[in-house]
Amino acid sequence: MADTLDFLFEVGTEEMPSAPLIHAIKQFGQLIESGLDKAGLDHGEVKAMSTPRRLTVIVKDLATSTAEVHEVMRGPATSIAFDAEGSATKAAMGFARKFGLSADELVRKVDSDGREYVFAEKNIPSMPATPILSELCEKSIAALDWPNYRSQRWGGNHETFVRPVRWICALLGEDVVPVSYADVTSSNVTYGHRVLGPGEHVVKDPSSYVEVLRNAGVLLEGERRAAILDGIKKVEQERGGAHVDTPKKVFDEVVNLCEYPTVLVGKFDEEFLDVPNEIICESMLSNQRYFPIYDSEGKLTREFVVVSNSDPRNNERVIDGNERVVRARLDDAKFFYDEDLKKPLEDYVQKLDSVVFQEKLGTVLQKSQRMVTVAGEVAKQVAESDGLVEDARRAAFLAKADLVTQAVVEFTSQQGVMGGYYAKASGESDDVAAAIRDHYRPRFAGDDLPEGTVGRCVAIADKLDTVCGIFAIDEPPTGSSDPFAVRRSAIGIIAMLRTLPSVSLKSLIAVSLAAYAAQGLEFDSAAVTKAVEKFFAGRLNTIAKDEKISFDTIEAVSSVGVIDPVEFIDRARALDDARKDQPELFDDLATAYARAAHLGDASLGCDVDESIMGESELQLLSACVKGASSVESALAAGDYSGACKALAELREPIDRFFDDVLVMDDDTVVRENRLRLLNKFASVFSDVANIGVLSKKK
Repeated sequence: MADTLDFLFEVGTEEMPSAPLIHAIKQFGQLIESGLDKAGLDHGEVKAMSTPRRLTVIVKDLATSTAEVHEVMRGPATSIAFDAEGSATKAAMGFARKFGLSADELVRKVDSDGREYVFAEKNIPSMPATPILSELCEKSIAALDWPNYRSQRWGGNHETFVRPVRWICALLGEDVVPVSYADVTSSNVTYGHRVLGPGEHVVKDPSSYVEVLRNAGVLLEGERRAAILDGIKKVEQERGGAHVDTPKKVFDEVVNLCEYPTVLVGKFDEEFLDVPNEIICESMLSNQRYFPIYDSEGKLTREFVVVSNSDPRNNERVIDGNERVVRARLDDAKFFYDEDLKKPLEDYVQKLDSVVFQEKLGTVLQKSQRMVTVAGEVAKQVAESDGLVEDARRAAFLAKADLVTQAVVEFTSQQGVMGGYYAKASGESDDVAAAIRDHYRPRFAGDDLPEGTVGRCVAIADKLDTVCGIFAIDEPPTGSSDPFAVRRSAIGIIAMLRTLPSVSLKSLIAVSLAAYAAQGLEFDSAAVTKAVEKFFAGRLNTIAKDEKISFDTIEAVSSVGVIDPVEFIDRARALDDARKDQPELFDDLATAYARAAHLGDASLGCDVDESIMGESELQLLSACVKGASSVESALAAGDYSGACKALAELREPIDRFFDDVLVMDDDTVVRENRLRLLNKFASVFSDVANIGVLSKKK
């Protein structure tokens, strides 16, 4: 067994941006580990670590050399490998080629069965780890991918990296592994914190690396994260149940902006609490990476958390500097808000005529006008109160107005939110203001729906307008491109319509497309309607599958063209439950339906002549008439379980019919009458599900 030593590989740089650093550290360990495996170097745990100025991999128990390999493989018999003249045959040459040998290098031996064979013997000598590691390290640095960031060149070098490489520390045990990249050569030296431990620090061996960094004022990623979390927890405890808001994306970035974090608390002036909390917090989080502090009742306080990367002796100076910065930022936010309030929200609507929604679909003002129409239709179908339609249309008219306000131009993620504040300040009703605030919801899977019915009416109108418009210009989403988030919009619409069961999605699609046509957009209405309905059906299929409804049940319900979310899911679940309760009955019924549908001839219709029917035919006819009536009543009442039960009652008469009757009788009149009866039988199912799908082989 080969000797083992720990291996350290550190690439030191100028400060790297957080996002590419997070991406790189995921790659770095994988590149080293896969390279070691490919080279045949046995090893233990591979651990990747980082700070803003370094990428590090430590490999435990790395073999100091590869294992020597001796391979012996038996080939064809000698009599097959060589002809009578002793020349190698194609069999011998092909066998030798597999192992990188010539036929002359094959060895002849008698095997245990007494016959002589040719053998390929290959010896791979042991290789020391150091040259393998040198090559692997250099390749791994060059192989790192930096998506959305342009790599840099520096000095006179051709090599690139996201930031200039300043040092390389590479050790196998106590020995330096030679690595060179962009004129930087490896050593046993790392660099400490710029303030707390500046300059070079010698690393004796990989096991001492982490402690050397700590002594030089540098904590690796896990320790930095823990230190910040502990500091924030202490801040919260000291304030009696306060809460520090730490959005994951910003928190991860802050972890990667420091090498020795210190959690501090600053304050801003009380006057800024009069400004909407959303833009105050966004200014602090997005621009400065400060974490807002809320009191135990959930109210924003004047305090905020800032994470320092400086010497703790400078804490007061750091706090003062950050308070000066936040004051300037919040002054800007307050100015934008105060300026926007000088005009009512309605005054901004006309300015939307200068904002393009989509090149072929016109301006945001035109979109707002279409939203008014669709939101009003949603509200009519909800029929919750007399004022609902008026509120929905008003909220839709104002929903996009804040896009041209100064606050939203500066803080784009607050669109809708600021509109809600401005609507309230302009004297609009609470329902209208809340609808404007919420109409972008749900923004992603699992996001909250708009709180009120008015908000859902407007949000549906907004998202459906986008879906229908994108299909009307024949630019539907593809597997790799969905720039207008059409899939997400469709899923959001479905989620909201599941809370509004009286609303018909098909009718809303028709209204939305008609609104586009009224503005002069030219498209094939029938074809686009079909495409949009099919698109929603696809989303519903996925949702039903996620809710554990069986695939063939989903297909059966989809086949009848139902796309209203509540009805679709309820039908599918009712049919799935019925099948689970009576699996054999529904399997037999599905088989009988498939047979009937196959034999039936739609051109003959369903009108039968009872006078030429036998007993089994009359019983099936009676069951069909009763079943059709029961299904119609059940569907009208939304009783999908009742509809499935009515279908189940057809199983016995259809089985008897097929047992007793020869459908394809020689008498044309009799045969066609029986085919009409089968058409009638199949028609009972037509509004419930294509139950024949259930007969397919699993």
